[in-house]
Amino acid sequence: MEICVNKLLKAFGENTKLQQDEFCKYIAFHGMGDAYSKRWLANIVPADLLKLNIKQAVNIIATLCESGYFYENFPDYIETPNYGDNWGRLANYIEINNRSIGYMDYGCSCRGIEGAIKLLPAIPPSAKSWANCVILSQIWQNIFGDAYEKGPCEENSIYGIRLNTTYSDNVINYSIIDKISPEEQLRAFNDLAHFRGIKTGFRHVISEDQIKIGTPNGDIAFHWNNHEHQELYIEECVKLMNLGFECMFIDSAKHIGGYDMPNYTGIGALPDYGQMQYILYEIRRRSGKANIAFVGEKSSCDFERYRLMGLNAGTDYITGDDFYAVRQLSEQLKYNRVYAPGVEVSNDNNEGGMSYEQRLNRINTALFGFYLASDKLPSFMQMNDLFPLRYDTNTHHLMMTNPSYSTDGTSLSHWENLFAKDDGRYYNFKAGELFAHALNL
Repeated sequence: MEICVNKLLKAFGENTKLQQDEFCKYIAFHGMGDAYSKRWLANIVPADLLKLNIKQAVNIIATLCESGYFYENFPDYIETPNYGDNWGRLANYIEINNRSIGYMDYGCSCRGIEGAIKLLPAIPPSAKSWANCVILSQIWQNIFGDAYEKGPCEENSIYGIRLNTTYSDNVINYSIIDKISPEEQLRAFNDLAHFRGIKTGFRHVISEDQIKIGTPNGDIAFHWNNHEHQELYIEECVKLMNLGFECMFIDSAKHIGGYDMPNYTGIGALPDYGQMQYILYEIRRRSGKANIAFVGEKSSCDFERYRLMGLNAGTDYITGDDFYAVRQLSEQLKYNRVYAPGVEVSNDNNEGGMSYEQRLNRINTALFGFYLASDKLPSFMQMNDLFPLRYDTNTHHLMMTNPSYSTDGTSLSHWENLFAKDDGRYYNFKAGELFAHALNL
């Protein structure tokens, strides 16, 4: 069976013979000390990479190979970085809004998985003691206007998903599916990420009124108390795990089983506690992967409750503003080797307002807030924490809307104007310095 990276290259009319990118070797950041062979691109803005073609991006990924060996042909088999079954307990999670870095094409939004591939060289690889994991904001179709570019004030939320269909038009390049299927495009992304030493996952919702089931006669409502719907949900998640994903970020996980419902902001019923235990167990069992990390949004109050549910990490318990508070929490939880709450730099509800200095301080705390590296807490970052967005948008706005920022109708202009420019480049340089020191731990 032909490997998916080669199929992707051929789909764009490229040959599969890879070439070293000498310029990226020259400008690459390195990990410090024993992690010197870990390389990535910092001091950049995303347009530097998003404007490249797929062959150029794959050449750079191959050139940055940690082993120092250059593969002229992409390897036939790639394994995920091995940090044990409970790697999610220590990981840094970096969410990338792959819809927003796709192509804006005549009022449509598409090919976000290609943008995610092109951005991989700028994601720091995993450290010696813990993994870095890229979370994609969107995989399935959304129910509010999938594939449509809309104005900056028009709702086009990706907090609503359609199951029993194909994958999102925002994400997949459907113009080449006669050469490479949607599933193979996702597999190519995962193989390239794993080659970079990065784990991968996806975000999804569990509020039943935010889920629809596609049928030949139109969408129908999803219900957790319908066994067939539950089974469909499990199988959809298993399919993605079998394509190489190994993490699920679960929206509203704190409230599963009716917990703390006065603060619940989703729409519709949630799974029962025992039901969610069963679902997560079955995803692991049916995929044959004991090393899947399940991460819960705001699931960080009753630690034992979430550990027994099957989670490995939870967000929104402590920010990175107070280094010493995080280090003390790390010390308190060092014997909890399966589940721990995480340190937030920012989350998907972030509406801006943090200074660059505060963000960098939070990243510093997330990466170094411990006495021993083996006791590190998980951390959570957004694309904006590595690649700052332009002044008049924010992470949550891009989750809720899908505007083009192009001034001339081209995707390149959108990519250039979506992110901060000279100050964003300098910020990315400073964040890169922090990761350079952390990779040796």
